Amino acid sequence: MKLQTQTLFPLLLSTLAMLGASSGAQAHVTLEQPEAIAGTPYKAVLRVGHGCEGSATTRITVSLPAGMRGAKPMPKAGWTLALKREKLAKPYESHGRAVTEDVVELSWTAQNEAAYLQDEWYDEFVLRGSLPDTPGAIWFKVRQSCVKGEWNWAELPASGDSTQGLKAPAVRLMLRAPSPAASAEHKH
Repeated sequence: MKLQTQTLFPLLLSTLAMLGASSGAQAHVTLEQPEAIAGTPYKAVLRVGHGCEGSATTRITVSLPAGMRGAKPMPKAGWTLALKREKLAKPYESHGRAVTEDVVELSWTAQNEAAYLQDEWYDEFVLRGSLPDTPGAIWFKVRQSCVKGEWNWAELPASGDSTQGLKAPAVRLMLRAPSPAASAEHKH
Protein backbone atom coordinates (compact mmCIF):
# COMPACT_ATOMS: atom_id res chain seq x y z
CA MET A 1 0.00 0.00 0.00
CA LYS A 2 2.91 2.33 0.70
CA LEU A 3 4.07 2.08 -2.93
CA GLN A 4 0.62 3.10 -4.23
CA THR A 5 0.54 6.18 -1.98
CA GLN A 6 3.99 7.26 -3.15
CA THR A 7 2.90 6.83 -6.79
CA LEU A 8 -0.49 8.53 -6.40
CA PHE A 9 0.75 11.59 -4.48
CA PRO A 10 2.86 13.06 -7.35
CA LEU A 11 0.01 12.32 -9.78
CA LEU A 12 -2.45 14.14 -7.51
CA LEU A 13 -0.11 17.15 -7.21
CA SER A 14 0.38 17.42 -10.98
CA THR A 15 -3.39 17.16 -11.56
CA LEU A 16 -4.07 19.94 -9.04
CA ALA A 17 -1.39 22.12 -10.66
CA MET A 18 -2.97 21.65 -14.11
CA LEU A 19 -6.42 22.51 -12.74
CA GLY A 20 -5.04 25.67 -11.14
CA ALA A 21 -3.35 26.71 -14.38
CA SER A 22 -6.45 26.11 -16.47
CA SER A 23 -8.70 28.08 -14.10
CA GLY A 24 -6.28 31.04 -14.30
CA ALA A 25 -6.53 31.03 -18.09
CA GLN A 26 -10.32 31.38 -17.78
CA ALA A 27 -10.09 34.25 -15.27
CA HIS A 28 -12.68 37.02 -15.57
CA VAL A 29 -14.68 39.29 -13.28
CA THR A 30 -16.40 37.13 -10.64
CA LEU A 31 -18.56 37.52 -7.55
CA GLU A 32 -17.26 36.56 -4.13
CA GLN A 33 -20.74 35.16 -3.31
CA PRO A 34 -22.31 33.84 -6.56
CA GLU A 35 -25.63 32.89 -4.89
CA ALA A 36 -28.09 34.90 -2.82
CA ILE A 37 -31.71 34.87 -1.66
CA ALA A 38 -34.18 36.69 -3.91
CA GLY A 39 -35.70 39.87 -2.47
CA THR A 40 -32.99 40.45 0.15
CA PRO A 41 -30.17 42.98 0.59
CA TYR A 42 -26.94 41.86 -1.11
CA LYS A 43 -23.32 42.99 -0.97
CA ALA A 44 -21.80 42.36 -4.41
CA VAL A 45 -18.03 41.97 -4.22
CA LEU A 46 -16.81 42.02 -7.84
CA ARG A 47 -13.34 40.48 -8.06
CA VAL A 48 -11.01 41.67 -10.83
CA GLY A 49 -8.01 39.39 -11.28
CA HIS A 50 -6.25 40.80 -14.34
CA GLY A 51 -6.02 43.74 -16.72
CA CYS A 52 -6.44 43.85 -20.51
CA GLU A 53 -3.77 41.81 -22.29
CA GLY A 54 -1.15 42.96 -19.74
CA SER A 55 -2.40 46.56 -19.51
CA ALA A 56 -3.47 48.19 -16.19
CA THR A 57 -7.18 48.72 -15.37
CA THR A 58 -8.22 52.38 -15.14
CA ARG A 59 -12.02 52.11 -14.85
CA ILE A 60 -14.69 49.57 -13.87
CA THR A 61 -18.26 50.25 -15.02
CA VAL A 62 -21.11 48.04 -13.78
CA SER A 63 -24.57 47.90 -15.37
CA LEU A 64 -26.90 46.63 -12.67
CA PRO A 65 -29.33 43.76 -13.19
CA ALA A 66 -32.96 44.68 -13.89
CA GLY A 67 -34.93 44.89 -10.65
CA MET A 68 -31.98 45.65 -8.37
CA ARG A 69 -32.95 48.54 -6.10
CA GLY A 70 -31.13 51.17 -4.07
CA ALA A 71 -27.60 50.29 -5.21
CA LYS A 72 -24.77 52.08 -3.43
CA PRO A 73 -21.09 51.62 -4.33
CA MET A 74 -18.32 51.44 -1.74
CA PRO A 75 -15.74 54.21 -2.26
CA LYS A 76 -12.13 53.22 -2.99
CA ALA A 77 -9.15 55.38 -2.14
CA GLY A 78 -7.68 56.85 -5.34
CA TRP A 79 -10.82 56.16 -7.40
CA THR A 80 -13.71 58.50 -8.32
CA LEU A 81 -17.28 57.21 -8.19
CA ALA A 82 -19.98 58.04 -10.74
CA LEU A 83 -23.65 56.98 -10.69
CA LYS A 84 -26.10 56.88 -13.57
CA ARG A 85 -29.78 57.06 -12.61
CA GLU A 86 -32.87 56.46 -14.72
CA LYS A 87 -36.57 57.04 -14.20
CA LEU A 88 -38.34 53.84 -13.18
CA ALA A 89 -41.23 52.43 -15.24
CA LYS A 90 -42.70 51.19 -11.96
CA PRO A 91 -41.84 53.29 -8.85
CA TYR A 92 -41.50 51.55 -5.49
CA GLU A 93 -41.66 52.62 -1.86
CA SER A 94 -38.69 52.61 0.49
CA HIS A 95 -38.87 53.73 4.13
CA GLY A 96 -42.12 55.59 3.56
CA ARG A 97 -41.16 57.50 0.43
CA ALA A 98 -41.78 56.89 -3.26
CA VAL A 99 -38.68 56.08 -5.32
CA THR A 100 -39.23 57.19 -8.92
CA GLU A 101 -35.64 56.87 -10.22
CA ASP A 102 -32.81 54.56 -9.28
CA VAL A 103 -29.18 53.76 -10.02
CA VAL A 104 -28.78 51.61 -13.16
CA GLU A 105 -25.03 51.94 -13.65
CA LEU A 106 -22.05 52.87 -11.52
CA SER A 107 -18.35 53.24 -12.14
CA TRP A 108 -15.03 53.59 -10.40
CA THR A 109 -12.33 55.56 -12.26
CA ALA A 110 -8.69 55.71 -11.14
CA GLN A 111 -7.77 59.32 -10.30
CA ASN A 112 -4.16 58.95 -11.41
CA GLU A 113 -1.60 56.45 -12.61
CA ALA A 114 -0.62 55.52 -9.04
CA ALA A 115 -4.17 54.22 -8.47
CA TYR A 116 -4.31 52.02 -11.60
CA LEU A 117 -5.00 48.34 -10.97
CA GLN A 118 -1.92 46.75 -12.50
CA ASP A 119 -2.32 43.55 -14.53
CA GLU A 120 -0.24 41.67 -11.92
CA TRP A 121 -2.56 42.76 -9.10
CA TYR A 122 -6.00 41.75 -7.85
CA ASP A 123 -8.69 43.98 -6.38
CA GLU A 124 -12.36 44.07 -5.43
CA PHE A 125 -15.09 46.58 -6.27
CA VAL A 126 -18.03 46.53 -3.88
CA LEU A 127 -21.64 47.66 -4.08
CA ARG A 128 -24.75 47.00 -2.07
CA GLY A 129 -28.43 46.90 -3.05
CA SER A 130 -31.69 44.98 -2.76
CA LEU A 131 -32.19 42.03 -5.07
CA PRO A 132 -35.23 41.32 -7.28
CA ASP A 133 -37.92 39.09 -5.74
CA THR A 134 -37.92 36.41 -8.45
CA PRO A 135 -35.53 33.43 -8.15
CA GLY A 136 -33.23 32.63 -11.10
CA ALA A 137 -30.12 34.08 -12.73
CA ILE A 138 -29.49 37.82 -12.87
CA TRP A 139 -26.52 39.43 -14.61
CA PHE A 140 -24.07 42.23 -13.81
CA LYS A 141 -22.51 43.55 -17.04
CA VAL A 142 -19.01 44.88 -16.32
CA ARG A 143 -16.86 47.00 -18.63
CA GLN A 144 -13.19 46.92 -17.64
CA SER A 145 -11.31 49.82 -19.28
CA CYS A 146 -7.52 49.71 -19.35
CA VAL A 147 -4.61 51.92 -20.40
CA LYS A 148 -4.68 49.93 -23.65
CA GLY A 149 -7.88 48.12 -24.59
CA GLU A 150 -10.85 46.91 -22.59
CA TRP A 151 -12.88 43.87 -21.67
CA ASN A 152 -16.65 44.10 -21.94
CA TRP A 153 -17.84 41.34 -19.63
CA ALA A 154 -21.41 41.43 -21.02
CA GLU A 155 -22.01 38.22 -22.98
CA LEU A 156 -25.17 36.36 -21.98
CA PRO A 157 -25.99 32.73 -22.80
CA ALA A 158 -28.45 32.23 -25.69
CA SER A 159 -30.53 30.08 -23.34
CA GLY A 160 -30.26 28.92 -19.75
CA ASP A 161 -27.71 30.32 -17.33
CA SER A 162 -24.43 28.56 -18.21
CA THR A 163 -21.54 30.82 -19.23
CA GLN A 164 -19.54 27.90 -20.64
CA GLY A 165 -18.08 28.75 -24.04
CA LEU A 166 -18.51 32.52 -23.68
CA LYS A 167 -15.33 34.57 -24.17
CA ALA A 168 -16.39 37.54 -22.01
CA PRO A 169 -19.40 36.45 -19.91
CA ALA A 170 -21.44 38.84 -17.80
CA VAL A 171 -21.21 38.17 -14.07
CA ARG A 172 -23.98 35.77 -12.99
CA LEU A 173 -25.72 35.86 -9.61
CA MET A 174 -28.09 32.96 -8.90
CA LEU A 175 -31.10 33.95 -6.79
CA ARG A 176 -32.69 31.26 -4.61
CA ALA A 177 -36.24 31.35 -3.28
CA PRO A 178 -36.43 32.69 0.28
CA SER A 179 -37.40 30.41 3.13
CA PRO A 180 -40.71 31.28 4.86
CA ALA A 181 -38.78 32.62 7.90
CA ALA A 182 -36.59 34.87 5.72
CA SER A 183 -39.67 36.27 3.95
CA ALA A 184 -40.93 37.73 7.25
CA GLU A 185 -37.71 39.68 7.94
CA HIS A 186 -37.25 43.43 7.31
CA LYS A 187 -35.64 44.24 3.94
CA HIS A 188 -33.33 47.13 2.96
